[in-house]
Amino acid sequence: MDEGDFRVGDVLSVACPFTVTRVEQGVTWDYVSVRWPWWEIDGDNEFGQWNGVVALGVDSGRGTASEVGPELFRTDPSPEQLKAGDLCRVGVPPTVVHVTAVDHHDPPLETVWLPRPTRTVTVLPRGLSYREFPDASHLDGSGYTIHPGDGIPFTFELLMRPYASLQVGDEVADSFGRAWRFDGPWHWVAFDGEPAGEGPAWPLTLLTRGEMPCSAEDGEAVAASTASGSHQETVRDWMLLTEASPTP
Repeated sequence: MDEGDFRVGDVLSVACPFTVTRVEQGVTWDYVSVRWPWWEIDGDNEFGQWNGVVALGVDSGRGTASEVGPELFRTDPSPEQLKAGDLCRVGVPPTVVHVTAVDHHDPPLETVWLPRPTRTVTVLPRGLSYREFPDASHLDGSGYTIHPGDGIPFTFELLMRPYASLQVGDEVADSFGRAWRFDGPWHWVAFDGEPAGEGPAWPLTLLTRGEMPCSAEDGEAVAASTASGSHQETVRDWMLLTEASPTP
């Protein structure tokens, strides 16, 4: 998967090779603090200083990092077997997640580490739904943030992209002639002002893209991808993969 290619609704398998590091500052009920093996300290940052340590949420038996939100990274050995000064490995085992937000940063995001992120991809692990952790201090209510290309050697495999043939802002007509704007796989706006109900009825006809009439090639791709199945089947397939509810 191209690391520059992420969309809201994507279902991914994400992983990061386990790398040797050291436990710092001990282990608490909710956190294990480790020397981060991938980032560099930004000594020229005017807004704060980082000591090179990252606190990872701990699965305390009440669900993954239940007090602090979902955590992708794991230690080997597990946190309960570690103490300050111990060597361990940290990484991400292959984990199914779904994307809840994608943000681009130009200029790069101001952080206390290097390299500075140019993208933020927000994800939730399988089994968790949007805004399940609205009060966690390091979350924005939509999940766990990762920064592809920031030095952490993530790998991504795309498992499902609902409505891959459409782009945000596309206008389509459904099989009943009802006109819709596509604002994301779970965000459809009907131009007649009526409730969306069960969503657009397939097949779909692409009307405009980027406020311009669509090309024949783009129109054929949308028609072909919605020739069979339905919006509701897409939702069900997505929910089977993610064990979650679509974002509101």
